[in-house]
Amino acid sequence: MTHASRSRPARSAALALLLALALALLPPGTARAAERTVSGGRLDWGIKSSFQSYVTGPIAQGSWSLSGGVGTVGGSQFRFPSATGTYDPDSGALSTSFAGGVRFVGHKKGASYELDLTISRPTVRIADGAGTLYADMRSKAKGSGQWSTRGQVPLATLNLGGIGTKGGGTPIGLANVPATLTAQGASAFAGYYTAGTALDPVTLSVDVLAAAKSPAPPKSPSPSKSPAKKTATPAKTARIEDAALDWGVRRTWREYVTGPVAEGEWTLKDGAQDGGALYRFPRGSGTYEAGSGRLDADFTGTLRFTGAHDLDLSLAAPHVKVRAGKGTLSAKVARGGAKARTRTLVTFDAKKLKEDDGLVLLTEAPAELTAEGAEVFGGVYKAGTAMDPVSLAVALDDSARLPALPDIGSDASAAPEKATRTTPSPTASPAVTAPASDDDSSAVPLALGAGAVVLIAAAGTAYGLTRRRKARADAGDATGGTDPGA
Repeated sequence: MTHASRSRPARSAALALLLALALALLPPGTARAAERTVSGGRLDWGIKSSFQSYVTGPIAQGSWSLSGGVGTVGGSQFRFPSATGTYDPDSGALSTSFAGGVRFVGHKKGASYELDLTISRPTVRIADGAGTLYADMRSKAKGSGQWSTRGQVPLATLNLGGIGTKGGGTPIGLANVPATLTAQGASAFAGYYTAGTALDPVTLSVDVLAAAKSPAPPKSPSPSKSPAKKTATPAKTARIEDAALDWGVRRTWREYVTGPVAEGEWTLKDGAQDGGALYRFPRGSGTYEAGSGRLDADFTGTLRFTGAHDLDLSLAAPHVKVRAGKGTLSAKVARGGAKARTRTLVTFDAKKLKEDDGLVLLTEAPAELTAEGAEVFGGVYKAGTAMDPVSLAVALDDSARLPALPDIGSDASAAPEKATRTTPSPTASPAVTAPASDDDSSAVPLALGAGAVVLIAAAGTAYGLTRRRKARADAGDATGGTDPGA
């Protein structure tokens, strides 16, 4: 045997060792995908529609209320916004929490209620093919009336039907995933249901970002800007640098538009934004007088409601005026394509308008419909009817930051600066990023973008979560649980 032939195994071993060392020294994410951050998105969940009916029905004679930016969508679903969390495309692990809560009250006895249940901050966690929905729970036990407050209770198991969640892009979507009440959830649910009870199916859509990079060093202030400009309490009338108006019009109006009577939708354009339970009209301009609290502000954005029975109502370019602690909100109103005319829609209590670190803020001020506003809504509501509260954020300093809008994530089916909500078919999954198909006899892929993870859903059945390029192929093989219904 020659020397060269004897040394070949040694050289191969040395090369293998060097290769292993080189791979070990590669930056994390070169050999494997970096963990990604979840930022923005929504969870649509009715919790249990029959429970909603019980609470508001003739027995409990109660109601439910929303907080933290939660809105409504479809016939009986609550939309929880502002998803945050992490996603690992290598393992498929997803952990995403949502903001806001829903409170149910019923069986009023004196000044309190025998039924009092709040479900807030729902969190979905998926790992190793198993899914669980957690939530903060505060409830009054059925019978004893004893209060219980628990954080992140494993409320429901999610039947993913064996779907794989590896290798996804953005956004990530799940549609109509069956949910079943856990033993801990049943206890936290105040004893109204037993473990194993079918809850409403869960739908979510969340945006994922690339792994965060090291932040760049802060830039030095521009010498051209005078520090004296950054003041929260100007002595004279100040020019507004930026401002935002948040208003949901009225919850029952939104539900009427998208419900079975109007069977309609609403659209946003010209910069108006969707906050789940409200609309944001941005880029405000105008003036504010610190001493008297006088405010005049014009905002951008157009909100249009359309539907059956000749419903076509547009509200555009709202204007807010505050005088002596009382505010008015007006907008350019157009019906049925007619020429827009300015109408005063609501008055609101502005006594709590306050200045704080370069901002003038008003949070959820009670609002009432005006006589002109009643005409705008076709007499559906009378003058004096309580409308959704008004929130204002006005920047008097160009460095001041406006409060964040509840973030319901991107909508791949809509053009930039436009969002559309439609009422889903009773037999199809709720529309997350695309209208549901009229044909519920076959799986319909909801494409959420290049390389996105999608869930194939039809007639309430979860079929699969996979790469976009494999969605149609996997749909023929995957199976899932049956929609438990009400």
